[in-house]
Amino acid sequence: MKNERTTIVATGVVVGIIASMLVYFGNPANMGYCIACFLRDTAGGLGLHSAKAVQYIRPEIAGLVLGALAAAYAHGEFAPKGGSSPLTRFALGFFAMIGCLMFLGCPFRMLLRLAGGDLNALAGLVGFTGGIYAGIFFLNRGYSLKRTYKMTAIEGSLLPIVALALLALLVAAPAFIHFTKAGGGPGAKHAAIAISLLAGLAVGALAQRTRFCMIAGIRDFILFRETKMLWGFIAVTVAALLCNLTLSAVTGASFFKLGFAGQPIAHTDGLWNALGLFLAGFACVLLGGCPMRQLILAGEGNSDSAIAVLGLVAGAAFAHNFGLASSGAGPTLNGQIAVVIGILVVGLIGYLNTYKK
Repeated sequence: MKNERTTIVATGVVVGIIASMLVYFGNPANMGYCIACFLRDTAGGLGLHSAKAVQYIRPEIAGLVLGALAAAYAHGEFAPKGGSSPLTRFALGFFAMIGCLMFLGCPFRMLLRLAGGDLNALAGLVGFTGGIYAGIFFLNRGYSLKRTYKMTAIEGSLLPIVALALLALLVAAPAFIHFTKAGGGPGAKHAAIAISLLAGLAVGALAQRTRFCMIAGIRDFILFRETKMLWGFIAVTVAALLCNLTLSAVTGASFFKLGFAGQPIAHTDGLWNALGLFLAGFACVLLGGCPMRQLILAGEGNSDSAIAVLGLVAGAAFAHNFGLASSGAGPTLNGQIAVVIGILVVGLIGYLNTYKK
């Protein structure tokens, strides 16, 4: 158990440093790694939404899936399976993304925003913890999306194949692929393709081996008083913080800015920051893992998680096509309505799939 905790903490340190260094190499500030943001950018790159500021096929996403696939194959853990309430998982992924884009980041970015000095992320952390508590309420009462079934190897390999196709499209850059123009928004800020891909492969492999998950740290502590994943959660934040401070000292650029106002790609509405990640945390507990964990599981051959990822992508496209996503100016009315609807829908999903023990 002690060795397992040490491995998880070491993984957290490496992941935190990689995320911080990705900003140094060109990714948006406090967004070295954000699954929600990168899926949103990728959806835009494929033309699924028309928000020109956030369009770029992010190699980190493909790297996560392929890194997890390689690690799973190497250790005999590639196990194609699925068939557990796929449309329900799609809906949960959809609304998890709606919550993330209200906050302007996934749970992973919440940690990176804290490490960059963005105190608005504290409201997100409170909401995220509350959403996990809401999900645990149903878990303790027998919530289940029913069993999975063994699938064919090709079924389990479809999302990794899509990941390879996305890389090919990024490199080939055919006319129908959309790229945010320089200076036009977060989509124009990115590390070199090779650096981003290598970072994704490394994080994907490490997360596969350690079962790393932003939900699991808080959920397991509440349910079982198990702290090993929570220490990994803390390690990401501390490592990214120290790396940001070091980069600031060495380069003279600002990789750390403490406060609420003027934070990069963030808003200061504490209530909706909290409610956004409440929805995301609630939905992800019922899914069985955070957005990053869904990508890792998809790399292992889990088609249910692949369906959840498609739900996340659809949620990102819908949010930007219909004005649900927040901006630095704050949340939109449409987004606020969507988050409230999302909380009600996820609560209904929890209720309908809960059976007394």
